[in-house]
Amino acid sequence: MSGIVPTRDQIVTQSDLVVLKEDMLQEFKRIVKECFSGQPGKKWLKSAEVKKLLGISHGFLQSLRDSGVLPFTKIGGSIYYDYEDITFMMSANKSA
Repeated sequence: MSGIVPTRDQIVTQSDLVVLKEDMLQEFKRIVKECFSGQPGKKWLKSAEVKKLLGISHGFLQSLRDSGVLPFTKIGGSIYYDYEDITFMMSANKSA
């Protein structure tokens, strides 16, 4: 194995490692923010994330969409929800 010379695309440069470090640090910051603030680290959430966040079933999420209670955006086969719309819906339906 000592006679094998790595090709150009197999060599990791110092700048590659710096970029990897920065990407990992950004992801770590997003995870920490999400854990401590209770808010997701991103604006747009997919259906699975919304169901987990609210603790609801797929059918209930579907009924929220169908009734117009929770706005959504559909791109291709994926449905996205704005986090602010979710918090607004929760506040608007809050009982005293």
